[in-house]
Amino acid sequence: MYSDDGVPDQMRRVWSAYRVQTAGESSTRRCCVAAVSARARLVAMAAVFLVVGGCGVLDDPVKDRWESRTEFSSCGEVRLAQGEEMQEQAVQEIACLRRALKSGEGAELKVAFPTVEGDPIREYYRLTPQATLEVYTDSTDDHYSDQKWSFAECYTPEWLAEISCDQ
Repeated sequence: MYSDDGVPDQMRRVWSAYRVQTAGESSTRRCCVAAVSARARLVAMAAVFLVVGGCGVLDDPVKDRWESRTEFSSCGEVRLAQGEEMQEQAVQEIACLRRALKSGEGAELKVAFPTVEGDPIREYYRLTPQATLEVYTDSTDDHYSDQKWSFAECYTPEWLAEISCDQ
């Protein structure tokens, strides 16, 4: 139902109740109360994110392990296109890992390749001085996966391309 000035009666009743609640307060004060209320909501949301983050929900232990590692010498980076195979596109990089394996040194190689859908996957091959091959896989940009990091390791690897370690 509308009154003569075009404002619905229900809105007029709500406005009247609001004016009674804030009677005697200036419009500046009402505006400040609204701003403080909005600020309080933002602080509450920030607190929730801190609590959730502190509980480990936002942490990825495999990523943390990768980032806190002792770095070894780099064998470079390889970017594979759809359908390309590592043993054909990364001949020098694989040779670098093999030299590190024979000499008992550590080495690392970064390999990026697309999924069937085209989402990027990054794998980090890490050969330790103890001849263990660690494979860290970053699937955070793969929309069709769990979007997490994963880890696998092989002991005394014989062939370094197309590694399939037990996870």
